[in-house]
Amino acid sequence: MALSAFATEGAIGFGGTVLAASIGGAALASTIPLTTVLLPAFVPLNIAMSSYLLGRGAKVVAWRMLATEVAPAVGVGMAIGLALFHLPAKTLFALVFGVFVVGLALLQLARPADRPLARPLQLVLLAIGGVAHGLFGTGGPMIVYVVRRRLPDKRAFRSTLAVLWIVLNFALLANYASSGLYGRPVAEASGAIALAIFPGLAIGERVHHKLDAAKFERVVWVVLLLAGTILAVRSGLSL
Repeated sequence: MALSAFATEGAIGFGGTVLAASIGGAALASTIPLTTVLLPAFVPLNIAMSSYLLGRGAKVVAWRMLATEVAPAVGVGMAIGLALFHLPAKTLFALVFGVFVVGLALLQLARPADRPLARPLQLVLLAIGGVAHGLFGTGGPMIVYVVRRRLPDKRAFRSTLAVLWIVLNFALLANYASSGLYGRPVAEASGAIALAIFPGLAIGERVHHKLDAAKFERVVWVVLLLAGTILAVRSGLSL
């Protein structure tokens, strides 16, 4: 689980958290709780990985786009999501969100579009992604959809997302810490997961450099489709 999550994130810049939550949540559901142990254990490691990816591509980060277009909308959405973290109906929201992501990914795979979205639609989707990230830690698919339409270069795309994940995951880290989740079980899980971070990064870097622009584009949408499907199915089964 951890190896595939780190390798995917290292290769295309996202997907680690949602894969960890889905594969790990399904495989370890009887022994390790997802929301109180697995995700809190994974988030600090994801910050470390994103920091490495940022160090590799800091020169190509779209800083202006992040500051003026992405961060404000995602930040507002994230604040709302964190405020609603204990909302009983958040599983239903996750189901709707997952189905929506599946639709967007299928649309891109069937009819690729290389132009940025209209500004109002972009802001709405980014805000929804922020809400989802605050609620259940896997709102990245919506953010990825918008950013990929803005950044066709694979290095700029991966590095720019790394900055965003660092900021968002620090917010999640603070939220988990304030909820008293960082005890011995989380520390033990985090230590075990950390064993996969270096081999995962090595695999991810190899894959990243081997993918040409067309293949990289298709892999992004396929992973987005997988993430949305997993989120929708998992949420549907929980209802």
